[in-house]
Amino acid sequence: MTLPLILFYAFGAILIGSALAVVTARNSVHAALWLVLTFFTSACIWLLLHAEFLAIVLVLVYVGAVMVLFLFVVMMLDVKVAPLREGFVRHLPVGLLVAGVMLAEMLGLIGFGKLNEGGALVDAAAAQGLSNTEWLGRTLFSDYILPFEIAAVILTVAIIAAVALTLRHRPNVRSQDPSAQAAVRSQDRIRIVEIASANKETP
Repeated sequence: MTLPLILFYAFGAILIGSALAVVTARNSVHAALWLVLTFFTSACIWLLLHAEFLAIVLVLVYVGAVMVLFLFVVMMLDVKVAPLREGFVRHLPVGLLVAGVMLAEMLGLIGFGKLNEGGALVDAAAAQGLSNTEWLGRTLFSDYILPFEIAAVILTVAIIAAVALTLRHRPNVRSQDPSAQAAVRSQDRIRIVEIASANKETP
């Protein structure tokens, strides 16, 4: 069994385990840490496939942006985060475990890179004389343009659904009514009043 295959099975097992931990963890902070490990492990698998662009985008976009959205959703759901902030030491074991697994994955990728310096694996982008980003763009917008557009439509529908969920009416919560705002007329908001001027007598 070769090193790339061993790393693939190891990363796959870690990915499945961390994904299950995301949905089974009762603590939202622990779930966020496991989600970071899930995204990072997925990026490692992309690196094994010589898809450096996808790996970097996965780390920057999902770990950097989606985690912020995750915490934003937690705040929107009125979850009591005060108890979660207390006792930082309680979250330390999970954080150290996630950091240790990420370090082991990076060391494994470094060993894989050293082993592959001789060109044991064939890179599709290098075979065509293109960079990974250029090859991905040409393939995505030529051979897979239809699935790409379908995914864009699905994501657009998801964004609209998320906005619609945030506009639901809840007691003791101020909300906006877009239809009422659009129906506002200037006559209902502005009133011109004529005030008679009075001349003051000078002494």
